[in-house]
Amino acid sequence: MEVIGILLSLFLLMYFAYRGFSVILFAPIFALLAAVSQGFSVMPSYTELFMGKAVGYVKAYFPVFILGAVFGKVIEDTGMAKSISQAIVRAVGKGKPQAIIAIAITGIVLTYGGVNTMVAVFAIYPFGCALFREVGIPKRLLPAAILFGAGTVTMDAFPGTPQIQNLIPTTYFGTNAYAAPINGILGGLLVLGLCFAWLKWRVDQSGEEGYGEGHTNEPIESNNFEPLDWRLAVIPLVTVLVLNYVMTRLFYWDPNLLLPFQSMKLPMVAASIKNVIAIWSLIIAESVAICLALLIGFKNIKGGGKLAKTLNAGAVGSLLAVMNVASEVGYGNVIASLPGFSSIANFLFSIKMGNSPLLSEAVTVNVLAGITGSASGGMSIALDIMGKEWLSMANAIGLSPEMLHRVASMASGGMDTLPHNGAIITVLAVCGLTHKQSYFDIFAVTVCKTFAAFMIIVFYSLTGLL
Repeated sequence: MEVIGILLSLFLLMYFAYRGFSVILFAPIFALLAAVSQGFSVMPSYTELFMGKAVGYVKAYFPVFILGAVFGKVIEDTGMAKSISQAIVRAVGKGKPQAIIAIAITGIVLTYGGVNTMVAVFAIYPFGCALFREVGIPKRLLPAAILFGAGTVTMDAFPGTPQIQNLIPTTYFGTNAYAAPINGILGGLLVLGLCFAWLKWRVDQSGEEGYGEGHTNEPIESNNFEPLDWRLAVIPLVTVLVLNYVMTRLFYWDPNLLLPFQSMKLPMVAASIKNVIAIWSLIIAESVAICLALLIGFKNIKGGGKLAKTLNAGAVGSLLAVMNVASEVGYGNVIASLPGFSSIANFLFSIKMGNSPLLSEAVTVNVLAGITGSASGGMSIALDIMGKEWLSMANAIGLSPEMLHRVASMASGGMDTLPHNGAIITVLAVCGLTHKQSYFDIFAVTVCKTFAAFMIIVFYSLTGLL
């Protein structure tokens, strides 16, 4: 009976999200519905549990969201994203398969270079519309094509990616963003192959359907940019990768830096410097990259308050992204604290492959990412609940924490894309499409990612390679 309350709450959240209602508003409502159904008091459940966990998430990861959003807006408004996308089209050519590849490469370049996934959508969308219209691909496939590039391998698979899903495990396992590089690369390549095959098949299946008519939110082509050389445009993106690597792997961080703040008894101070190095490194890398991007593209945003508008739009835009995820984290933590969830958690923890915790970790992270509708939220909750046990099991059998990191990261990017996922809602809103029109192909990309997460477990079990 207790589990039924949880399932009802989840169903209602998914249904309302599918109908276009904000999860920021409805996640706490349905979390409290589940809590009340199991005897919890409403107000403490909201202020102490829901808000407590949501605020903790914001404290830990808001810098990543705001810097990624500002960086993405600068890249877009200076014309850098357009220069890069045009160079990619020239390189791969024009045609239906090439259009999918061009959009995917653009997303990969932007997100691997430090632009937040949800922010990258805004930069890719105008270019994607023009390209799909020109070659005659149905617009309904555009959200899946955008996520194929911006929301797959550079979100959680490729080593060194600066996206939040690759940083969260560092605070639990003492790893860094480059954990298990072989598995990350192989898993990522598998995802790319499967997603491209699916989208190409869907394009071929569409026949002569064409781009379609009567679409909403069609972009207005802007010609206000002074042309930028694409080689200059990629410098800030490369800077994020290089500087993040240097600050993570080569720079010496004094292990005593946190001691004065720990002695103040401040709330939510990290237990060890190794738990925050990945976040600090990315903050530095993206701050430098933003400054470089402003210098290189300043001629396109000078005068008329354009600079202020760009920076303000990025900062304000980050609030929607972080609050969407924080609200889902609050929801997931309320669910995880209910008596009815204990039986679910025990079942998930009992899933084992020999003495290895990898299968349990993959399934648990995937399930909780689905419940919360958030990759980072579901992973955070899973690692909060079971991270220490998984690490203890790994140490007992000599399993590297790097593999725990990579499996958690890749598994989080699977079933998180259920209908109530904030990124999915954002992508569909930007594209002017509905769940009914485009969600089927988005979910297919999700299945490809989920499959790859389990394949790297098999690969590691057979080879022992990280």
